[in-house]
Amino acid sequence: MDTLTPAKRSALMSRIRSKDTKPELAVRSILHGLGYRFRLHRKDLPGHPDIVLPRHRKIILVQGCFWHGHTCRRASKPKSNESYWSTKISGNKARDARNRIALEQQGWTVLEVWECEVRQAENLLTTLKAFMENSKL
Repeated sequence: MDTLTPAKRSALMSRIRSKDTKPELAVRSILHGLGYRFRLHRKDLPGHPDIVLPRHRKIILVQGCFWHGHTCRRASKPKSNESYWSTKISGNKARDARNRIALEQQGWTVLEVWECEVRQAENLLTTLKAFMENSKL
């Protein structure tokens, strides 16, 4: 059972960002440090991807583990209102898959970076370098 009132829960949930999250800012900082320039949340692309590198035809999606149903410990399932959350997260995963397919059909190369991966800075740096240097990743 949820210990918060619906009004308090709503207030908490409204503070969760969809843009400029800490993981997204960390990825952007590394890319900028590597000398890459990018666009953010382009509205003309499916799903308004987080980071778009038009010159390289590459896109980086920074996904929150909980919201996008990753299989790590950060993506634990809530104990209250389970049916709502399972429907919500499976819907997010389906939308993510549709957007990724649409982007790839338009000729974009897509990398998905998970929130838990951002915590490992050295691995993230290696992943981003490999993605940007390799056209077949």
